Amino acid sequence: LTGTSREQRAFQYLLAHAIPGDPRHILQTFDQWCYHCEHLSCVGPDKGRIVERVLLERAPLRVLELGTYCGYGTVLLAQGLPPGARLYTIEGDPRHAAVAEKVIRLAGFSEQTVELIVGPSEEVIPCLREKHGLTKANLVFMDHWKRCYLRDLRLLESHQLLAEGATILADNVLFPGAPHFLQYAKTCGKYHCKVHRASLEY
Repeated sequence: LTGTSREQRAFQYLLAHAIPGDPRHILQTFDQWCYHCEHLSCVGPDKGRIVERVLLERAPLRVLELGTYCGYGTVLLAQGLPPGARLYTIEGDPRHAAVAEKVIRLAGFSEQTVELIVGPSEEVIPCLREKHGLTKANLVFMDHWKRCYLRDLRLLESHQLLAEGATILADNVLFPGAPHFLQYAKTCGKYHCKVHRASLEY
């Protein structure tokens, strides 16, 4: 009725209630909106703790996120980066990217720390090295279309964008599910696989 999207309404709520420059409070305010107002397909606090644990264990200097959406996962990743690290995040939908850009900057992250790239992942990935300066990613967080997981992993491999010992963290591989990605990861011989059990968002 208002002509604004759910994502835009969530951002207006953030503007009214979140503390600018405080990433953790930004995420908590997002969670409040999603629990009590409207559901958004964000990572959420339960799975967010898994992401935070992986960041703490790995301390990656170059992180790639596929599927920025509203910027929730981006803020979650960025707040856990070690000093001097850089995060590249790709979003295919320009409307979502416009909201995410404002959320990321509201959380206090500059373009030197977080670069938001707008475009289809299959077009952006081959250009990451030449156009954006990403030589090797230490951590990849996949949270975009599940049907694209395997294609994009193979693109990252073929363009040699994965650092030795890189971690691939993929959301929702069981439900709604990415069976071909999961089968490849388990059987190709390149990866050690671990499934983290978690609840759905909110």
